[in-house]
Amino acid sequence: MDRFERIYQLHAILSNRRTPASNRFLQDKLECSESTIKRLVGLMRDHFDAPIIYDRKRNGYCYDTETGAHPYELPGLWFNADELWGLLTCHRLLRDISHGIFGEQIAQLQTRIEKLLALDNSSAERKLESVKILTMASRYKGHDQLFTKIATALFRNQQLRLVYQARSDGQISDRTVSPQHLIYYRDNWYIDAWCHSKNGLRTFALEKIVSATRLDKAARVIDRRQLDEHFTSSYGIFGGPARHLARLKFTPERARWIADEQWHPNQTGRWLEDGSYELCIPFGDHRELLMDILRHGSCVEVVEPEFLRQAVMQEIRAMSEIYKELNHRVTE
Repeated sequence: MDRFERIYQLHAILSNRRTPASNRFLQDKLECSESTIKRLVGLMRDHFDAPIIYDRKRNGYCYDTETGAHPYELPGLWFNADELWGLLTCHRLLRDISHGIFGEQIAQLQTRIEKLLALDNSSAERKLESVKILTMASRYKGHDQLFTKIATALFRNQQLRLVYQARSDGQISDRTVSPQHLIYYRDNWYIDAWCHSKNGLRTFALEKIVSATRLDKAARVIDRRQLDEHFTSSYGIFGGPARHLARLKFTPERARWIADEQWHPNQTGRWLEDGSYELCIPFGDHRELLMDILRHGSCVEVVEPEFLRQAVMQEIRAMSEIYKELNHRVTE
């Protein structure tokens, strides 16, 4: 048992006892020597202002309940060592993928966690350097103030006024929205919202938001079931009901990877007799699914629906024409 765990257990013992705990009792429970008990008590007094006293009449340690109005609790959130490392690791992950978006808000929590982790005689920063995240195709390069406005409106149930530039045609529009979700998807941030301008649910990419203003109006709260039906029933980031079911057949070589992947919460899959793998995915808008199918090249076949199969074939023909033209230029 390390020092960190012993402090946690010592706190639990002193908090739950009505009478002082003798030195011998603590040595047995914490599996350590008398000198270690004294060091632990001193550490808790010095680092966490623990009101531990030694009752000479009853020959034991206890919390001083007379000078304090409330029972003593360890400062901040208290976890065991593994849980703290997990929490701090999550902070590192969030910091790396968000480039400081939440840095100021949770800096104090991080400091407390690192102070607690220092009790196990190791370097928090050195261990966290072992955690690496590789992002790809990240588009959001916005400033913290924009993100903070959006997040604050979401958490305070406020409407937002957005100036938004559509990616499809570059048109700029003025939207009033009621934010419902913040989403981090494929290394990019999105906000799901009820758009009062379009009278419907929409998804906005944060990197295309030119400006955001919080309004002094309560946001419209959409029923959770309706949100799930619109945003999560079909494949990818595009909302809408899942009106179609894609049936994809992967070659035996690629199947060893695909069988372990989750493309959608409601997907189904089965192994076929020839060693290939059939994956069925519900979808509405086929654009994102089309891109993911194409990245597997000749290792996947669209069995159905026919319109998706035709969309893949059309894209392949268009790609082929590019390289035919390029080859023609080279041979001239």
